[in-house]
Amino acid sequence: MRKAFVGLAALLMLAIFVLFFLAGNGAFNSAPNDEAFRPHRLLGMGTVFLAVVLAVVAAVGRMPGQIIGLTALVAGLGILQPVIVVIAKAFGDSGSTTTAGQLVFGLHAVNGLIMMAVLHTIMQKVGGRKATTPATTTAGSARSVS
Repeated sequence: MRKAFVGLAALLMLAIFVLFFLAGNGAFNSAPNDEAFRPHRLLGMGTVFLAVVLAVVAAVGRMPGQIIGLTALVAGLGILQPVIVVIAKAFGDSGSTTTAGQLVFGLHAVNGLIMMAVLHTIMQKVGGRKATTPATTTAGSARSVS
């Protein structure tokens, strides 16, 4: 179950990475905004679903409480993403953006970065990567090379 959980977390991290690519692609695309950001929106919806599934898998898999909490945080941050978009658009006037709306919209990207950081922490804690210490040598076993 642990390997499946780590694999699912890695898949979610990859999906968020692709979301950043799609957002950049949409921002510099010559198509109208709504059309240019469609792939980003579609994958974003799937990412929120995947984040919720990850939290459920953590709970069902009886992961430590800290891991369940972190996965729930990722799911909550994922749910917050479209809310940020709605709030940013609320600052606009009849389709145009304002400085306040753009600043709020910037939180959408920052929130995505926070999600990536939390997922990285989850993967470090669950992934089983432990620091290895070098073997210690005794003073008598050291050899000098001439």
